[in-house]
Amino acid sequence: MTLQPNRIYQGNCIEKLRQLESGSVDLVFADPPFNIGYSYDVYDDHRTTTDYLEFCEAWIREVHTALKPNGTFWLAIGDEYAAELKVLAQQLGFHTRSWVIWYYTFGVNCVRGFSRSHTHLFHFVKDPDDFTFNGENPAVRVASARQLVYADSRASTKGRLPDNTWILRPQDAPAPSFTPSHDTWFFSRVAGTFKEREGFHGCQMPEQLLGRIVRVSSNPGDLVVDPFGGSGTTLAVAKKLGRRWNGFELSKEYVSRIEERIGGCEIGQDLDGPADPQKSAPKTSRGKKRTKFKNGRPVISLDSETESSVIEAFTEASDGHSTDYLLCDPKLSKRFLSACRERSLPGDARMWNSFLLRIRKSGKLPKSTNAGRRLSYADMDPYSDGSEAAMRLVGIDYGMTLDEMLCSPQAASEFDQLAGMFSPGYSSFEYRWAALALRKRAGTKRYRTLASDQQEYWSQQRTPNRFAIEKCLSGKYDCPGVYVVLFEDSVLYVGETQSIRDRMEKLLNTEAWMNFAPTAVRAWPLDNEQQQFGLRSFLINRDKPLLNSEYLRQS
Repeated sequence: MTLQPNRIYQGNCIEKLRQLESGSVDLVFADPPFNIGYSYDVYDDHRTTTDYLEFCEAWIREVHTALKPNGTFWLAIGDEYAAELKVLAQQLGFHTRSWVIWYYTFGVNCVRGFSRSHTHLFHFVKDPDDFTFNGENPAVRVASARQLVYADSRASTKGRLPDNTWILRPQDAPAPSFTPSHDTWFFSRVAGTFKEREGFHGCQMPEQLLGRIVRVSSNPGDLVVDPFGGSGTTLAVAKKLGRRWNGFELSKEYVSRIEERIGGCEIGQDLDGPADPQKSAPKTSRGKKRTKFKNGRPVISLDSETESSVIEAFTEASDGHSTDYLLCDPKLSKRFLSACRERSLPGDARMWNSFLLRIRKSGKLPKSTNAGRRLSYADMDPYSDGSEAAMRLVGIDYGMTLDEMLCSPQAASEFDQLAGMFSPGYSSFEYRWAALALRKRAGTKRYRTLASDQQEYWSQQRTPNRFAIEKCLSGKYDCPGVYVVLFEDSVLYVGETQSIRDRMEKLLNTEAWMNFAPTAVRAWPLDNEQQQFGLRSFLINRDKPLLNSEYLRQS
């Protein structure tokens, strides 16, 4: 039996891992029992060393089988068996990329020894040359000392990768960033007084720690598996960050609690725990005024000289196009960044693009004289769904708005790649322009009023029956309309299109869409564009689908 994604299964993890399709999992995070006599619901944590190691060999072997060739395995383990399990995993075919120490306050008191205040985190991969490591994701990187202490305008706004010691104090708690010091990760253990505490499991991981691991070792839509469900933190984080997930748990009681926890969180919801990276700044009385941060990113002052240079660079590079057009056109965008470099402007590409948007908002940019390529909604219909899904997933993963995405070359490239996976065959300009068009359309007074006015009407209409996606391939559905893509009872996406049949045919033949395991569809044939938008807005606000943009949700 092949297991369905986005479910927690009760049972023995070895048996459940064997039911996964071989080579189908992108990331496994395991926090197994440490064999230290902890009192679990049903599991016996008092095994002999031989028995425990045989148990670990069995489940780690199945993890290796379940992972894709470029898959990643993270293992959390205590002192007692850290060395043994590292060697064991390597004997079974894994390669060690990092040996991280998670150091926490609120350590476990020991009567005849020093208080236990750390856990080992092993980062294993199957292929040492081919594995996912999203080191450019800004939600993974840490602000540098130049940014935090010295407010140096030459500092890269990307920050830097952290060391392999992660530190987070409850009284001085940055997340998803971390203090840039030494080689330890410092996250507070989830103590009983913490709001994050679920209460039914004594070994609960912090969501921010799991968020870093899930972000750096997987991508939106990837399959994340936790063989030891425990309190459900891995699964909750995977859901919030737009991944598919599977969890296994021996205890029926824990399974019930995990299901309740997962049901209470949403795609795109903030991870639990504090998230203010500037608080990780090194404390020094000799440091200069520290950089200001907004939404976890540095805000750099824009002086008049720099402003004039940015305007000159834009005028030189834009060929009379608008700012949006330049950011959507990779060639014009590269030309603008080159012009900024030639003028030796402080900062980097993300900063220069951000400056450009700030100057536009002030009204100081020259007016566009070149309309350029014009795209209608009909033109964008074949790829607008892919553009929206990519915008949603990169926004969740990177914690960025659309403007921030377009300003960051790395995020924009990630968006282009993902949009191309959902709607193959179109250009970066088309994908980006479709995202901007969606935001503009959703933000206009006309459409906001239209969506609001139709809420009551659509709430009183009969919902069509769900049916197999293949049934949409008949000539009956070669017409405009609105459709809902379902995974069991969950809504994956609500779309409007010129041809429901063509859209469903593309969905069934596109790996990125099929990764989300759609099982059924509902369809409303409608040829009135205003009705389409009103119905789509109603369904998105009611059902909160995974892959629809936040711009279509009403506050």
